[in-house]
Amino acid sequence: MNLADKKRLLREMLFARRFEERCYEAYVERKIGGFLHLYSGEEACAHGVLEAAKKGQDYVITSYRDHVHAIKCGADPKKVMAELYAKETGSSKGRGGSMHIFDVEHHFMGGYALVGGPFPLAAGMAKAIKMKGDDDIVICFLGDAANNQGTFHESLNMAKLWDLPVLYVCENNLYGIGTRIDRSTAVIDQYKRVSGYNIPSTQEDGQDVEKVFKAAKQAVDHVRSGKGPYFLELMTYRYRGHSMSDSNAYRSKDEERMWSNRDPIIMLRDRLIEAGELTRADYKAMDTEVLDEIEDEVIAFAESSPEPRVDELQKYTLAENDPWVFGGGR
Repeated sequence: MNLADKKRLLREMLFARRFEERCYEAYVERKIGGFLHLYSGEEACAHGVLEAAKKGQDYVITSYRDHVHAIKCGADPKKVMAELYAKETGSSKGRGGSMHIFDVEHHFMGGYALVGGPFPLAAGMAKAIKMKGDDDIVICFLGDAANNQGTFHESLNMAKLWDLPVLYVCENNLYGIGTRIDRSTAVIDQYKRVSGYNIPSTQEDGQDVEKVFKAAKQAVDHVRSGKGPYFLELMTYRYRGHSMSDSNAYRSKDEERMWSNRDPIIMLRDRLIEAGELTRADYKAMDTEVLDEIEDEVIAFAESSPEPRVDELQKYTLAENDPWVFGGGR
């Protein structure tokens, strides 16, 4: 990773953080409704992994904490925010909301509200890729708590049995909603859980984007070379509660302070400053530019966009022409 890449990643992660913070504000202002799960604190995971992927070629799927992954894949931040605002210009025409960002053009195959839902979908996409003989891969992001779902074990078993081109990335933030991992899971180190399926795996510091990239590059190369699936566990931490309805009362202030001292953005910033490649004034200017872009372009676009028409409420649904659903049954 060269200097230009590091500076670009710093800005991308800073943009992601400010984007999520602005989502928080908009939710408090009641401009965003429904569920909202923020990614603040975990930025190095998505950015480090997807930096190692082929943008626009590899397929990406994740759970409901999905805004940053979509944007890193190439989704327009304005359309992502418009989706959160439930506007017609949103990435899912305002019908999906925060947990269902989708962008086929950039191969971001969606965020999914069902815990464990992406596992079999990722395996299915990887199976299709292998049948077509392409060299694309599927990258499936997952949370640590989702690994206790049956779909996790069923999908990984089939992925290895068929040597599918899929990389499973566990963003281990230590909590499943409000339950700490050591209270819900017998094996704490998630990368060890896949040994029963003979899948190679490793664990890495999810707060250091350079370490994440290095580990992800090795994993991506393994999968793309035709050697089958790979499992990468990234140790990270979300700065806010599970969702906007979460009081976050179950975590100690000492624990939160410990992780805030390893902020992925600040770590990369300080590393560049120490190397003489960036000044604090440069960083402040970058931050100001990011904040202005989010307010003047992203938020302005979302707020000025039209809402979906009431007479098109049934549009884009699979059942829109089913007579049994809408009163015309035989």
